[in-house]
Amino acid sequence: MHELKFKKYWLGIGWFLIALIWYLSLTPAPMPDMGMDNSDKLGHFLAYGVLMGWFAQIYFNLRIRMALVVTFIVMGIIIEYVQGMTDYRSFQYADMLADSLGVLLAFILAHGPLSRVLVRVEKQLIKQ
Repeated sequence: MHELKFKKYWLGIGWFLIALIWYLSLTPAPMPDMGMDNSDKLGHFLAYGVLMGWFAQIYFNLRIRMALVVTFIVMGIIIEYVQGMTDYRSFQYADMLADSLGVLLAFILAHGPLSRVLVRVEKQLIKQ
């Protein structure tokens, strides 16, 4: 098992991603309209997939990863309810589903060839 040497920095980036998702989810107009129906669902899927994938690179323990899955899915649900309380955003079950699918796919991918990307990045950084 490899311990990350720059774990504090990687966690800082992870917390920035969480803050960014909250900001983009609650700001009145986060992204321009792409002209496609439900194009925002791809954004939800990717955002939550990247978030889970990032933290899965930091925490290798299965129990911690499972806790992250639950945490990020619950975060997506909470954000939808908060959006529903605003007069400029909407509550959508489809967004919750897209968030959850992104988290689950990243969780699965983190157990394959993408399991130790940050470990490999650190090895390259340290070589230089």
